[in-house]
Amino acid sequence: MRILLTGATGYVGGRLLPQLEGSGHAVRCLARRPEYLEQRVGSGTVVVKGDCLEPDSLAPAMRGVETAYYMVHSMGSSGDFQELDRRAARHFGQAAGRSGVRRIIYLGGLGQTGSELSAHLRSRHETGQALQSGGVPVVELRASIVLGSGSLSFELIRALVERLPVMICPRWVQVLAQPIAVEDVTAYLLGALDLPGEESRVFEIGGADRVSYADIMREYARQRGLKRLMIPVPVLTPGLSALWLGLTTPVYARVGRKLIEGVRNPTIVTNDEALSVFDIRPMSLREAIERAIRNEDQRYALTRWSDALSSAGHPRSWGGVKFGSRIVDSRTLRTKLTPAEAFTPIRRLGGDRGWPYANPLWRLRGFIDLLLGGVGMRRGRRDPEQLQVGDALDFWRVEAYEPARRLRLAAEMKLPGRAWLEFEVKPVEGGSEIRQTAVFDPIGLGGLLYWYGIYPLHDRVFAGMLRSLGRLGARS
Repeated sequence: MRILLTGATGYVGGRLLPQLEGSGHAVRCLARRPEYLEQRVGSGTVVVKGDCLEPDSLAPAMRGVETAYYMVHSMGSSGDFQELDRRAARHFGQAAGRSGVRRIIYLGGLGQTGSELSAHLRSRHETGQALQSGGVPVVELRASIVLGSGSLSFELIRALVERLPVMICPRWVQVLAQPIAVEDVTAYLLGALDLPGEESRVFEIGGADRVSYADIMREYARQRGLKRLMIPVPVLTPGLSALWLGLTTPVYARVGRKLIEGVRNPTIVTNDEALSVFDIRPMSLREAIERAIRNEDQRYALTRWSDALSSAGHPRSWGGVKFGSRIVDSRTLRTKLTPAEAFTPIRRLGGDRGWPYANPLWRLRGFIDLLLGGVGMRRGRRDPEQLQVGDALDFWRVEAYEPARRLRLAAEMKLPGRAWLEFEVKPVEGGSEIRQTAVFDPIGLGGLLYWYGIYPLHDRVFAGMLRSLGRLGARS
């Protein structure tokens, strides 16, 4: 079966991609920016450039496809996301009909239809209807909150519980939901490939437990060993709550606000037909949160942060882009050097050679780390030319290394949070591109004050280091 997957750079789509590739089917991905996806896909997967808002770009991607996954939304946009979603889905459905696609599989949202339905959930339902405009049967899976390491909902809950020992809880915190683990969501999406019949169907999917948002936060606090006081208040509306969350959590405000404004609607399964049609028994809330916590670091190691930046609307902002609980500062430099030449000064970082920009400041940071009881810069590096995963490099640890392509360092200095520094080099026309990425995962208010307090200095050092790497590569 030839399968088309949209949204492969998103959260659920990125989890679904390797499972589709492992199923033995021929996979084709539609992406607005193929260069962000090409190095993530398997050798047999084809990436095609296209945009659901540009109907003429869809035909090449649809050619020969039997089943198409629609995993696209426009909540990160600054305009009317409902109209954009309807238009994109209509274009996709009509292109699928003209190309002879036999089935569209779509991940939507739970919520009972009616005038009280939030704009976000109403848009999810309208998208499912618009996909049928080309006459292709649509299998729509409507899910509640998706829980998994790195999911927007989980990061929102995690940030609130980790940072606030006392939480003011408005009425919507008691609204019922049926959260589902991301692993169960992808299992349903895969199972929809083999459904018999050729008619459109809607399945409501949820986890094993019906709980309130407060219950989810209490379970997370229990598993993390945190004592939290939750004070109910009757007056804080979802709209005001969304503004407050934008200040107190690292979740990207525009998307988070649209989700929070919809929590007045219960998102529970009212028709459990999916349990009899699919051979899936969803996890409990306890199991889903347990897996999300356990897999958090593995998720970061396996998933490139940049793949989900489309949800941020604007590519850069002062202090870095917020991605989940992490703050990301990413910069690129184009050079006429080959990838091997551009990577040479990167693999030589630290040790006796020092750092390519503001080395005295790096040394000062190491001295401060020693005073704080950290490792400082005294460890140097094992080999001046070669690296391998697990090597110590000054106050960093090599977490990932691919010669002439990628180096990721995990910080081991004393910090109010966790930090990574990553360098990636890829070939482009006329040379190569160096991407330098700093990621910081702050702990509480102290971590945020640390990052933003010294960001002007970081900004100068990061920019200078990238320029210096380009110059040093030319001399190597």
